Amino acid sequence: MRCYPWLLILALPVSLVVVFLAPLKAATEERSLDESLYAPFVPTPDAVVEEMLEIAKVSARDIVYDLGSGDGRIIIAAAKRFGARGVGIEINPDLTREANENAELAGVAHLVRFVEGDFFLADLREATVVTLYLLPEVNRQLLPKLLVELRPGVRILSYKYDFGDWPPEKTVRVSRGTVYYWVVPSKLKEKD
Repeated sequence: MRCYPWLLILALPVSLVVVFLAPLKAATEERSLDESLYAPFVPTPDAVVEEMLEIAKVSARDIVYDLGSGDGRIIIAAAKRFGARGVGIEINPDLTREANENAELAGVAHLVRFVEGDFFLADLREATVVTLYLLPEVNRQLLPKLLVELRPGVRILSYKYDFGDWPPEKTVRVSRGTVYYWVVPSKLKEKD
């Protein structure tokens, strides 16, 4: 059997590329399913949380849904301050666990629940108020789901980013940025 040293020299870089890129490819495929890439956890400042709840006129009659709820601060504040019920949807299990612990500590666990899951797959029909702090492209992708699932009159608030082509009913400058406010209209529901 004949040995070709030059062939080994050429094969070595290819082997190294395969060895180093395989784990990177696997990690990228895993992350592509991870909501944290399109909804990274960046806490909404407490002052903004209060302002959002005021803008929405949240009351004890409301069921507030927070999509990408992180540590649960919006839902917990709505329950604590107004007696509203709430549901937080968060894909990160550590944050979901933290949010449930925070609700216990705040004494509102009987009013709220935090669900580990993807908000694109969640059933939102129960909501009367929906809060978001998501990236602009995520808001645009989420809009059709919101308009199909939410009843007319549901209030939607987004911190920092709007929905692109759907103009907000109110744009409110708050202490640390901008809150956009919409109400789901009945005429859009009739088109479905």
